[in-house]
Amino acid sequence: MSEARGVLLPAYVLVDESASMGPYVDDLSAGLVSLCEELRAAPMLAAKLRLAVLGFSDDVRVHLAVADMRVETNLPRVSVRGSTNYGAAFSDLAGRIPTDVRFLRDEGYKVHRPVVFFLSDGQPTDFGWKRSLAKLTDRQKMPAAPNIIACGMGTAERRTIAEVASRPEFGFIAERGADLGKAISEFFHALTASLIASSQALNSDHPQLVVTKPEGFSIVLDEVTP
Repeated sequence: MSEARGVLLPAYVLVDESASMGPYVDDLSAGLVSLCEELRAAPMLAAKLRLAVLGFSDDVRVHLAVADMRVETNLPRVSVRGSTNYGAAFSDLAGRIPTDVRFLRDEGYKVHRPVVFFLSDGQPTDFGWKRSLAKLTDRQKMPAAPNIIACGMGTAERRTIAEVASRPEFGFIAERGADLGKAISEFFHALTASLIASSQALNSDHPQLVVTKPEGFSIVLDEVTP
């Protein structure tokens, strides 16, 4: 058996592009540009990652397919439209991720469990999203089911973000009334830090996913309710 070409972590950035995000489209685009530039500035770390950027509302738009940021020249830019259809986002990933993982393995790489960084400013407008999420995260039926880091702000509710996150400590919520432009910036800062630290850990004796909490966010289950 030939030796693997390397070890990769596929990372998906899934951002809400519903109409309510309209005032913050420039913040989203700036965050994505910053992420890509940070990875390009660290080619030894970027070599261990493959990055995809998806925007969701009524449907899903691919702004960047799984890409090697050492050679990718396009910078993703988002646009806003429609409603907040969580189900469309999760259904798309359920079809996309196994195909991407199979492609990377066929290219000769060992592939770690993919990670999804999810950002939304509101509640889902569709009723079937939990079924789509369950399909995406069922590791028995989908061996490449991803870890999901879920971040909510605006009118997104703690309980919803907790359900989306694949582990309790992977769900984060911005304070009510927080400046959403700043929250978006902090989301991307934390995302970048998480990817860089996770990439550094891939070739260690104990490879692990490292998750950085965004500044101004709290873990969704920190709040004690009656």
